[in-house]
Amino acid sequence: MEFNEAITYAQLVSEAYEVAPNDLENRAGQVVNAPWGGGAQFDIITTLYACDLATDVNRARGQSLVSIGLVLQRQGSGEAVIAFRGTEGIKEWVLDAHFGTKACPFLPSAGETEDGFSDMYGSLRADKNDQDPDEPILAKVLPKLPWRSGVTSVTVCGHSLGGALATLATLDIRVNAPAPYHDVTCWTYASPKVGTAQFVAKYDQMVENTARIANELDLVPRLPFLGYDHVNGGFDLKPFQFLPPKFFVQPNVYCEHILTSYLFLLSRCAGGPDLALNPLCGSLDGAFAELMKIVEDKWKHPEGLKQSFFESKGKGLR
Repeated sequence: MEFNEAITYAQLVSEAYEVAPNDLENRAGQVVNAPWGGGAQFDIITTLYACDLATDVNRARGQSLVSIGLVLQRQGSGEAVIAFRGTEGIKEWVLDAHFGTKACPFLPSAGETEDGFSDMYGSLRADKNDQDPDEPILAKVLPKLPWRSGVTSVTVCGHSLGGALATLATLDIRVNAPAPYHDVTCWTYASPKVGTAQFVAKYDQMVENTARIANELDLVPRLPFLGYDHVNGGFDLKPFQFLPPKFFVQPNVYCEHILTSYLFLLSRCAGGPDLALNPLCGSLDGAFAELMKIVEDKWKHPEGLKQSFFESKGKGLR
């Protein structure tokens, strides 16, 4: 795993998160910085829009146009980058626990993909005023964008729901975009499963370079449980250690999933300095924190652990 690259592209996804979903201003012409590993700079070529993720809880959400990502180009390079953010809809999607499938919208031989992700991907557009985007929109629109220089490679990255969109986009670009865009690499963080075994087999056959990063305690990458598979390239992050027992990220559904926690854990893997955690996720408060402190202290002193064990046998557990 190239941790420096993993952090760089995660920081670009973080830039996509800086644009609120309901902010439809096109950021074309702005410059963003990925400060890890030397501070590479990227020109924003266009904002990407899509209809939000419809769920059983909120079907109307699927009619709302949102800002969902950025198309960028590394300065002084032919590398194009497509960065997808997640949306609040992923929480409702998890609670629905109803994961239908439909035929892959851009490659019939690729089997079936999750219907909500497929619908959202099919609505992608680079022009917020385009009411009838082509399918597959991303593969067709890439050659028409105002690149700063000739494109020689494409990197697609995304977090959470954005990871699912990135997976779809990577295969779409690989098979449907013109030849200069076929050198495509995918980086995903906390991505749910996207398609059935047939989709995964086609993806793995066509896409050579994928890094699918998942926190071991994050629920979203485990979903959907049945009928879906993950594409290749999996790499697990450990938000804890056994000896002495310690959580690096507060063990709850929110903290284990958000992008800042992934960046923090990746920076630890890269040898630091540690990137900042969300303030809500960096400490354990209350009784659970006290319990973990006691366990951690005991493991630091094996003799004390043995003594506690024998005392508990004599007095009963409390």
